[in-house]
Amino acid sequence: MNSAPVSGQAIATNPPSNGYQRFIAAILACLAFVVAAKYIPILDKWPTDLVIPLRSWITGAFVWLAQVGKPVTRGIAWALSQPLALTEALLYRGFTALGLPPLPWVAVAGGMAILGHWIGGRRLALLGGLSAAYLAIFGLWTEAMKTVSIVIVIVPLAVIAGFALGVWAFRNRRFEKVLNACFDIMQATPHMAYLGPVVVLFGFGQVLALIATFIFALPPMGRCTILGMRTVQPDVIEAGHMSGCTRRQLLWKVQLPAAQQTLLLGVNQVVMQTLAMVVIASLVGAAGLGQKLLFSLQQLQIGKAVEQGVAITLIAIVLDRMSRAFMRRVPAHRPAGEIFRHKHLVAFATLLIASVVISPFFPAVLELPKDLTFSYGTPINQAVRWVSRELFAYVKPVRDSITIWVLLPLRDFCLWLPWPVVLGGLAATGWVLGGLRLALVPVALLGTMLLTGFWTPLMLTVYLVTSTTVLSILIGTPIGIWASRRPLAAGIINTICDTLQTFPSFIYLIPVIMLFQTSDLSNVLAMLAYASVPMIRFAQLGLKRVPQATVEAAIASGTTPFQRLVKVELPIAFPELLMGINQTIMMALAMVAITALIGSQDLGQEIYKALPGADTGRGLLAGLGIAFIGITADRLLGAWAAKLNRNLGM
Repeated sequence: MNSAPVSGQAIATNPPSNGYQRFIAAILACLAFVVAAKYIPILDKWPTDLVIPLRSWITGAFVWLAQVGKPVTRGIAWALSQPLALTEALLYRGFTALGLPPLPWVAVAGGMAILGHWIGGRRLALLGGLSAAYLAIFGLWTEAMKTVSIVIVIVPLAVIAGFALGVWAFRNRRFEKVLNACFDIMQATPHMAYLGPVVVLFGFGQVLALIATFIFALPPMGRCTILGMRTVQPDVIEAGHMSGCTRRQLLWKVQLPAAQQTLLLGVNQVVMQTLAMVVIASLVGAAGLGQKLLFSLQQLQIGKAVEQGVAITLIAIVLDRMSRAFMRRVPAHRPAGEIFRHKHLVAFATLLIASVVISPFFPAVLELPKDLTFSYGTPINQAVRWVSRELFAYVKPVRDSITIWVLLPLRDFCLWLPWPVVLGGLAATGWVLGGLRLALVPVALLGTMLLTGFWTPLMLTVYLVTSTTVLSILIGTPIGIWASRRPLAAGIINTICDTLQTFPSFIYLIPVIMLFQTSDLSNVLAMLAYASVPMIRFAQLGLKRVPQATVEAAIASGTTPFQRLVKVELPIAFPELLMGINQTIMMALAMVAITALIGSQDLGQEIYKALPGADTGRGLLAGLGIAFIGITADRLLGAWAAKLNRNLGM
């Protein structure tokens, strides 16, 4: 436990390594490139004539693939549309051929309350029932059921496919390496980048949303399956072997039950990713709450957007809380046949039959008529207009000052940097941290964007992500420190963080548009609200993991609380802080494509512009560019954190 001070002494007495000398040499080389770029144009801007037309090649390849594979894509679309049609008929369309209505909203809301009570008790019952009632009372039932239909269809498919891939990867190391590389790219690529290729192959509409959502939701289940099975205790597996289990019995009877909690966490993540992607898919015609929200934002109907955003958030919170409660729930063992006496099933069956029977006499039980619904959009619109009229005179100088004196100089600096300096600087950093192999990562990945003509939007993305990350560090670290010192504050802060991470990313656009209209500051603030949570969590975690013996030794040495924080605790917690920065960058990159809706000019805007014209090459390369930034940051920060951990003896 006393190793940290000793390690710190070891760090202080280590001579400067050759790596840092090479780093200084690399910095000098970068300065030489800056000077040289002013005289050699190719070192300043990559010539347009030398741009590889990979964008048009990819677009042409997808057009060819769409024509050749039309029978296959039509077959997949037909197969997926069948369960979707059944779910939509149950929830809001009804079975017109049979003359049967859909499920009454009263039965669905009551069913959510009963399900919540069964899983987690009264609080979850209230949350589920009232959230469903909100959708009906505020006239959003049909649109919400369109969104829920996609979630209900795609979650089982993604869970089954992710589970199968995870089991295969667990049993085959080579396949695991390939699968993890694919998952890295899939998870680092923003949501919207999936839409372009799927539009070309499957067209617009609900089926497109199903396929794009399936692809996006697959990795969490696969990763959790691998992780869960890898972390099963060896003595549990040994007990299975000693009991004479076959390979199949060992999997189904021993390993999977032991990994149950991790697998359920994977299901939770699939549900949340599915809902996030369903909202994004509204950009290519997927009907539902996302489409309504997008229309309201485009029309600047903030009140309506808030109503629809709250509905999406409530669905996300209910799904998240119920899936988490199910993970914690201890299953009750019932005798065979007792399912027919299950009180929750009986209650739901009674409610369903009663609501269906009385619905012909009271149609409001089936769906609330418009004159019985409410809306609070008008007061919000009036408040927004008041804010714009009365407060914008005060907000505008702040927005303009930050934009002119901070953001625009940083943007101009990023655009001014010659490309050899950027690639060389990152390569030098990688060389110092991890050797030649790590040095080649940024050169290969970001160099691809240079050669394909996406350098300027790439640097604009780096500018926005850098601004967001710096602000997240400045804001998130003090909050994390505060939470690590005060348990009461930690409870409140962690609850806020949980809520912020549950919100779909669209929601963050609403308040920034209300206060700052469309600007670079609005983009940064929307990304900040979404990306600052990991910084808070990891700062809190890192400080809590500082050994108590080290803290007591620092107190015994007569340090003040500030000295103890700066000279002892923060250095020891620095690897966790680096992990927080890593995750902040990843979440900021995920938000880049969303801020394109309010006028950003980066790679996200390239993806957004590619969607209407089905320019697959443009959207795919822009999405890969965002993924390449994330992979580069992840590898460099990961190597730095690993090096620090080795120096600290951890």
